[in-house]
Amino acid sequence: MQTEEQLKEIVKQKYSEIALQDKETNMSSCCGSGGCSTEVYNIMSDDYTQLEGYNPDADLGLGCGLPTQFAKIKKGDVVIDLGSGAGNDCFIARAETGESGKVIGIDFTPAMIDKARVNAELRGFHNVEFRQGDIEKMPVTANIADVIVSNCVLNLVPNKKAVLKDIMRVLKPGGHFSISDVVLVGNLPENLQNAAEMYAGCVSGAIQKDEYLGMIQETGFANITLQKEKAIIIPDDILSQYLDVQQLEDFKNSKMGIFSVTVYAEKPAEKAACCGPDCCS
Repeated sequence: MQTEEQLKEIVKQKYSEIALQDKETNMSSCCGSGGCSTEVYNIMSDDYTQLEGYNPDADLGLGCGLPTQFAKIKKGDVVIDLGSGAGNDCFIARAETGESGKVIGIDFTPAMIDKARVNAELRGFHNVEFRQGDIEKMPVTANIADVIVSNCVLNLVPNKKAVLKDIMRVLKPGGHFSISDVVLVGNLPENLQNAAEMYAGCVSGAIQKDEYLGMIQETGFANITLQKEKAIIIPDDILSQYLDVQQLEDFKNSKMGIFSVTVYAEKPAEKAACCGPDCCS
């Protein structure tokens, strides 16, 4: 059994490699986990190209949804992107929050931070910054963000509850998040669950959909909404690296499913101040 720190190191090493790969390699692979499929199509992510602020140099094809499309970002908002990669969602968020707002990207991998900073500097984006850090302990103060977005990142983190607690800490009262992630319905075959490459490829680190939504509720978020859901079909040539012929057939015939979901939730607003002798107990 690998420890949380060992799993984090796997992710850091893999995403350091991904930062040096071209987009076509990432998009034809399992969420950027390497050139593991002969099928040339993007297994996980949606098409960003029509969104304002999109920049192809910052799009490594690693996402599994379009959280910024659903994030209800307003002019002047402070937006934080968890697992910001080369800056794709940050630059789209900047187009929505405008010059009066601020965008902070947080990523665990130094190579990704370097790539994102170069992309921001080339474009003169002075209100977008990138900080290296652990999203379980974000390098920002409490109650700072109006909106938090994340794209296919929480499933890579072993301690998802810690991330949700820190999202609660960092959001302003009444603030909200929109997060795209990979979840499961049914049990993933053990060979997939234990494969490090698939872990860094967003699948074996995923948890059950009901458990995922339950964690959000238990953390204290309100107005939890499933904004989008789609099935993820992993090609046979990827699955066959981890499953024998019979296991592959059983997997395909099961009710087991791998899904991309985009989830919205709000941090409750603070209670109104007590203004009379009878309003507080």
